[in-house]
Amino acid sequence: MSIGNSPEADRPSVGRAIQQARIGAGLTVEEVSTTTRVRIPIVQAIEQDDFSRCGGDVYARGHIRTLARAVSLDPRPLIDQFDAEHGGRPTPTELAAPIFEAERIRSEPRRPNWTAAMIAAIVAVVGFAGFTLFTGGDKSNNGPIAAGDAHAKAPAPTRHPSTIKPPLPEPSDSAVAGLPKDKVTIKVTARDGQSWVSAKDANGKLLEDSLLKKGESKTITDKKRIDLVLGNAPVVQLYVNGKEVKQIGEKGPVERLSYTPGDPQAG
Repeated sequence: MSIGNSPEADRPSVGRAIQQARIGAGLTVEEVSTTTRVRIPIVQAIEQDDFSRCGGDVYARGHIRTLARAVSLDPRPLIDQFDAEHGGRPTPTELAAPIFEAERIRSEPRRPNWTAAMIAAIVAVVGFAGFTLFTGGDKSNNGPIAAGDAHAKAPAPTRHPSTIKPPLPEPSDSAVAGLPKDKVTIKVTARDGQSWVSAKDANGKLLEDSLLKKGESKTITDKKRIDLVLGNAPVVQLYVNGKEVKQIGEKGPVERLSYTPGDPQAG
């Protein structure tokens, strides 16, 4: 009994499917790279089913999704095929947990504890007033005091709690002084994990292309505009022109952003 070829055997590979769709759409690798902001060597490698240049399976899925949409393909079957050929999708603890943890950190910024500072100030004033009253009473025992003068001799607190200002909070690390108004300055920090960063100017010139390890930072400056691509975006802390951007686009492993002098209008 002979067995015919299965549909899976006739199905092209992920890279071959993207390449065929690109050629069918009349697009060059350079045009796809410009549209998606995925570097030309990575586009070429993916079309040859070489995903080692992507920096990991998470980034590979993001590039597959981006390239598929650029050549009018449905990315879902390609991603499922990639998962089947590369050991399946990561477990929630490998991917979802860092993303949700980063979201939790951004949604609950630390604020100065004014209540604790005010309570401490009141306790200090009350203690000072009690000490003053005690020492004043000892001095008054040197001579007789008339009963009618007892209330008049009671010392009053010299300071009222409302007149004591709680200590000012320490200046935030995000405060950047003296930034030029006619330029756009971006600082990227891989706060909660590893991230890939790519940046180009308004003319498409590459300004930065590097992999940031956890805790590392990069500062990028241009006169007109910076087009920024962030891999593993949820772990990134981003400052634009000295102001923290707390919502970095939509949730996802790869984000593409663009900023000019004067941005952002809102944090």
